[in-house]
Amino acid sequence: MKAMILAAGRGQRMAPLTDHCPKPLLPLAGKPLIVHHIEKLVAAGITELVINHAWLGNMLETQLQDGQQWGATIRYSAEAVALETAGGVRQALPLLGDQPFLLINGDVWTDWDYQEAVRISSSGVLDDGTLAWLWLTDNPLHNPAGDFSLDGTEVAAEAGDQGLTFTGISLIHPDLLAGIPLGKQALAPILRQAMARKQIKGCLLNGCWTDVGTPQRLVELEQQLTRETF
Repeated sequence: MKAMILAAGRGQRMAPLTDHCPKPLLPLAGKPLIVHHIEKLVAAGITELVINHAWLGNMLETQLQDGQQWGATIRYSAEAVALETAGGVRQALPLLGDQPFLLINGDVWTDWDYQEAVRISSSGVLDDGTLAWLWLTDNPLHNPAGDFSLDGTEVAAEAGDQGLTFTGISLIHPDLLAGIPLGKQALAPILRQAMARKQIKGCLLNGCWTDVGTPQRLVELEQQLTRETF
C-alpha cells in the first residue's frame, strides 16, 4: 500500500513561522513534523510515499530528498498553485496507482499505529463499493461541533449532537477522485456527496491526535512530548 502526505498548504494560521518554512518542516520534538509521519509509515511497512507541495516546496524536496534515509521511497507532486486537498490528490493519482492508498494531512500529529491502516486495507473494506475509510476523533476545543457522525461504521455528513472530528487520516479508493477534473478543489464536498450515497465508512482513531494548526498548538504539543520523554 502507498501513502500520500498532503504538504502543499500555505499555513497562514502558522505565520510568521511559515513565512520562510513550509509547515510540514516545522520542528517538533527534534525533527520536522512530516518526519514523524514518514517514520511511522515506514515502521508500519508503508514505504512508497507521495508528497505534494506548493509553498516553498523546493525546501521539502531538498530536506527529504528521495526518502532513503528513512527506508522510504518518496515521489513528489509539485503544484504551481496549491490545489487544495482533492485537487492535489487528483493530480497525484498517476503516482498512486489504482489501489487504495493512505492519505494523511501533513499538519497533524498522532501516536496512532499506521499498521491499523494496513489491516483495514487488507480486510477488503474498499472492495465493496466503499470509496473511503475515515478515522474520526472526539472534538477538540477548536472544532466543538465536529465534522461528521458515525453510525456503526457508516459515516454521515451531518454531525448533529453526535458530531466527531475528521482527523485528516483516511484510506482512499482512487475511484473517489478519478472522475473529477484537474484543478483546485476541496475534498470535503466530494466526501459528503459520497456519504449521501452511503459510500464512506470509518471508525474512531485509537490514539492521541493533534491538529497542529497554530503556533500555540505547536508549542503545547512540543511541551507535551517533552514531558513524556523525561
